[in-house]
Amino acid sequence: MNNEKITVRQTETGRTMEVVVFSKREQAIEVVVGEGMHSMKCVLTPTRNGLAYAGSIMGREIVYERSREQVKADVEKLNPRVRGPRAR
Repeated sequence: MNNEKITVRQTETGRTMEVVVFSKREQAIEVVVGEGMHSMKCVLTPTRNGLAYAGSIMGREIVYERSREQVKADVEKLNPRVRGPRAR
């Protein structure tokens, strides 16, 4: 199984860490922090200006520094059949 990993930054300490992507959409990215029995899910949502995705886990804020357009391009590259709603 090929898990996608992304690098997120903790805003409090400035440290970076790799997390596994559970699901990735333009509206939100769900990631799994940790491994095994101690893993936790976190939802990263776009910031107001759309230049990053942010979320918090156990009171700590984590940031994925890619814009909505970049994430949308990544999603379309991974699955080209996903194009959004069709006009009726």
